[in-house]
Amino acid sequence: MVHNHPSGDPTPSRADIDMTKTIVDTAKPLGITVHDHIIIGKDRHVSLKGLRLI
Repeated sequence: MVHNHPSGDPTPSRADIDMTKTIVDTAKPLGITVHDHIIIGKDRHVSLKGLRLI
């Protein structure tokens, strides 16, 4: 999954983390694996997998 933060700061919000966990949990029984969630900012990006949030 990928989305951007128009503010330019790619730090994941609590809502980003909660939504990602909900999607991962919902997708798993369907045989769908979410490998990562990347948030793109102005000059950098953040990986929720890299942050060990998923």
